[in-house]
Amino acid sequence: MMSGWFAPAYRDLGPQFEDESGNTLVTVWGAASGTALNAIPVRLARGEWADVLIVVSYALDDEIHAGNVVPGSKVDFARSPIGMVVREGAPKPDISTVDALRRTLLAAKSIVYPQSPSGIDIANELFSRLGIDGRVKSKSRMVSAERVATVVANGDAEIGLQQVVELLPVKGITVVGSLPAEVQRYTVYSGGIATTARNPAGAEALIRFLSSPDAAAAISRTGLEPITAPQPQPLLQPQPQQQQQQQQQPLPLPQPQPQLQPQPLPQPPPQAQPLPQPQPQPQPQPQPN
Repeated sequence: MMSGWFAPAYRDLGPQFEDESGNTLVTVWGAASGTALNAIPVRLARGEWADVLIVVSYALDDEIHAGNVVPGSKVDFARSPIGMVVREGAPKPDISTVDALRRTLLAAKSIVYPQSPSGIDIANELFSRLGIDGRVKSKSRMVSAERVATVVANGDAEIGLQQVVELLPVKGITVVGSLPAEVQRYTVYSGGIATTARNPAGAEALIRFLSSPDAAAAISRTGLEPITAPQPQPLLQPQPQQQQQQQQQPLPLPQPQPQLQPQPLPQPPPQAQPLPQPQPQPQPQPQPN
């Protein structure tokens, strides 16, 4: 099950994964949250199963807490930066630093941003952090009925702010670049193994592939920034036993114990000598008269 703007990279990488792994991908789509009939939480609640869930990071955390995703199986695939777009052929403004971005926004005649979590961050946080909230409020607006890039391409706004991955597919615009790191707000896309997985080994293989260096180039082409952290240990499989080729350390031979020297037997204590007997005193002899 999948939701969100990791989808373009997933579609590009899916055939490669199928060829290399021998697995076949069957994907269902739905919102990462909400109560719509095809929303992923609703699908799972009514008993639909999946091997892997790929959604925005915070939504995957919700599914872990709900018991729908195996704890410890979450892996981040990519992060999506907010960028700026102008109409094709228009001069590209400087947004290379925070000060340059501030000057560009103050000089712009009109600014649009989406009705989405990233758009809310732009309206409530970005302008305030730049210290220009009061000066751009009257010339900026949130759009919901159409894409930000489309509004700019049609000439209805000078500058658009949105996730780069959502700007790139639209024709008639030029992506200026991503916002400076100091004021950037990323949306992270992650995957995890569902607790209802019927092919956990295949699920783990897909997660490893999408977070591997082999997938990085395709992810970058869509406007996302790949996250190729060190590959995790097996998520569900038991740990393999130690390889047999490792030589076993010989057990130490028992050391001979030192021979005990015979000790002389204790001698009996000397017997007590008898006390000397008193000698009889001679009796006086009677004297003759």
